[in-house]
Amino acid sequence: MKFLIAGLGNIGAEYDSTRHNIGFDVADTFVLKHGGTFTLDRHAFVSEVKWKGKTFVVIKPTTYMNLSGKAVKYWMDKEKISMENMLVVVDEIALPVGTIRLRGGGSHAGHNGLKNIELVLTTDKYQRLRFGVGGDFPKGRQVEFVLGKWKPSEVPAVKEMILKSVDAIECFATQGIGKAMTEFNK
Repeated sequence: MKFLIAGLGNIGAEYDSTRHNIGFDVADTFVLKHGGTFTLDRHAFVSEVKWKGKTFVVIKPTTYMNLSGKAVKYWMDKEKISMENMLVVVDEIALPVGTIRLRGGGSHAGHNGLKNIELVLTTDKYQRLRFGVGGDFPKGRQVEFVLGKWKPSEVPAVKEMILKSVDAIECFATQGIGKAMTEFNK
């Protein structure tokens, strides 16, 4: 059984360790845990890892956040991965830091990466893991906030939730989105 895990973010050193790149951070941690490495390929940094009889194609799109759908669609088609076996990991300002939410589909909630995936796939019926980055920013400063670095006080909770996100991905692959939602949406 094959899965596509798409950790969203932006390429470039200036985006490293920012809230908007949490998808990359989760993808990196998942791949590292399972002994893989990333290589640059078409539209993404890609790693293939195996765990419990399952193959995970993990991508970090190089298309920048707003064109994430291009990379997701390319790798779904290339690897012949069904929509049910695809999970997108993304930052979420509507959730507090230290919170994750798995969903089996639904609104892009204004997130440009999800909006583009929905546009390219022509559906919102795909699984996603929303990683809470908080919403503590003045009106009109959302872009600066999500492209900003974590506050030192947030780092321990972020590290803990990255590890929980890896567990959630494993649960999704072994037990399905329903069980993963029950287990991790607390």
